[in-house]
Amino acid sequence: MSGDEKSVRPGIAPVRTITDLALLAGVSPGTVSRALAGKSLVNAKTRERIQKLARKHGFQLNQMASNLRRQRTGVVGVAIPLGHDRRQQISDGFFMTLLGYLADELTERGYDLMLRRVIPDQDGDWLDRFIGSGMTDGLIIIGQSDQFDRIEDVADGYLPMVVWGNHQEGQRHCVVGTNNRLGGKLAAERLIAAGATNIAFLGDTDPIEFAARFAGAQEVASKMNVPIAALSTHLSPDRTAREVSAHIARFGGRIDGIFAASDMIGIACLKELRDRAISVPGQIRVIGFDDLPIAEQTVPPLTTIHQDISAGARALVDLLMRRMAGEDTESLVLPPHLIVRGTA
Repeated sequence: MSGDEKSVRPGIAPVRTITDLALLAGVSPGTVSRALAGKSLVNAKTRERIQKLARKHGFQLNQMASNLRRQRTGVVGVAIPLGHDRRQQISDGFFMTLLGYLADELTERGYDLMLRRVIPDQDGDWLDRFIGSGMTDGLIIIGQSDQFDRIEDVADGYLPMVVWGNHQEGQRHCVVGTNNRLGGKLAAERLIAAGATNIAFLGDTDPIEFAARFAGAQEVASKMNVPIAALSTHLSPDRTAREVSAHIARFGGRIDGIFAASDMIGIACLKELRDRAISVPGQIRVIGFDDLPIAEQTVPPLTTIHQDISAGARALVDLLMRRMAGEDTESLVLPPHLIVRGTA
């Protein structure tokens, strides 16, 4: 009798979920999901073996669809893909703020939250693990990172998914997020109005949201004939301070305006400028992006671009609930607002 055909012995956990069946078959939950659905993406031999195992262990072939469409687990998955900066941490101020609001919204609606930090190059099936597990009723993804195409592929066949990120014309996945390009324009306009004549954008322009912020600032700076340069700055704590220090050491005497891609980068800039006895906003004006609670507690208080994270969390949950009920919802783009404080 082969390993696949052995009866379940006493003490062996029963096969109740796709994850259980995947462990037994030695494949990913996504492969099991596709095999039970009869998808041709799984070769015939593997598909037949998985279906045979499902019958052997009393796992009905329609159980996966039943879990996803009819049964309520009471759990919403939240994934944070970090393909662009694998050393970034969930303790980042933006993540913690958004997660707090999401937890409040989901709890009020009777749902628990299952959180996963994802490094895509280490977990190529990260979306399959959520969708095919039967453990969640829907999925919220925080940030598109470098996974835009992967999210687009899944959106074609999986309705209960909403993403916090940047909206692009024609995309298929449902997004809630701020108009990042407009936010970048507001930041550049304020820096120039405050007297900046040479601007540095500190951030990583590979992520879609940060790229849009830089593009908006670049558009305004170009029209006003003000130089602007992107200086690569990452969000992982061990790199942010080091990179900010290097940029200011190299360009501090030439720039008089800094547009930080996030408040956390902006706060790192303020610390470095203070350590170097460079006055803000006297010598260098600084603007952040996010308007996190800590932004108004810096010295001086940080001028920033406000994105309504609380309203965004409510919209993420509302749209997800509607999609879980079968509605194909549109994306929602929130307007940014300039918050003028002491740094610009």
